[in-house]
Amino acid sequence: MPGVADILFRGADPGRAKVLCIFVHGRNQSPEEMEAAVIRRLSARDVAFALPRAGDKTWYNARAVDSLTETTRAELAASLEGLAATVLDLRGKAPDLPLVLGGFSQGACLSLEHAFSGKAAPDAVVAFTGCRVGIASDDRPHALPSGLPVYLSAGSADPWIPVAAFAEAATSLGQAEARLRCDVFPGRPHEVSDAEIAMLDSVLSDLASGLVPLMEAPR
Repeated sequence: MPGVADILFRGADPGRAKVLCIFVHGRNQSPEEMEAAVIRRLSARDVAFALPRAGDKTWYNARAVDSLTETTRAELAASLEGLAATVLDLRGKAPDLPLVLGGFSQGACLSLEHAFSGKAAPDAVVAFTGCRVGIASDDRPHALPSGLPVYLSAGSADPWIPVAAFAEAATSLGQAEARLRCDVFPGRPHEVSDAEIAMLDSVLSDLASGLVPLMEAPR
């Protein structure tokens, strides 16, 4: 059943950290895989990480680019409810610290949907290979906080997130006045690249230093 089954905590204790980060895994993945593919590759210090685990390894069963059905809406709502609770719980442990919400593939899509819900807003979003869930004609929330720093990436021929869906998400983010940076990586496999790791590193480091993320890491 979709939703947050449990949470893997890594990095600094929230009481001693300088920045918080929730990173959401993709379809048929796990927090442990995100720890290996993302968290261990970061150099940013004093970060408290929370890695939620999806029930049955999926946050919703449809493809992100399919039109929303009642079943998908219910699954998405359950996963978003769990993600919002994760944000509130981690913030409760260190209420004065900035929080980055990130994810890969389906986890990136879920992170974007959380941001657009306007609930338990993070201080920045990092969406590796992501798009909005559903299609443009679906009734979807558009309550993204104005000025929210968002990094959005895609591969030129990704099997799960087509460039057209990535571009539609970028349009929605632009219309919502996000502080947006986008990158499309030609021929990149369905994985997190070194350039994306460098971007997350820079966002975490900026926020830990009390700065608005500049998102100027090189591609």
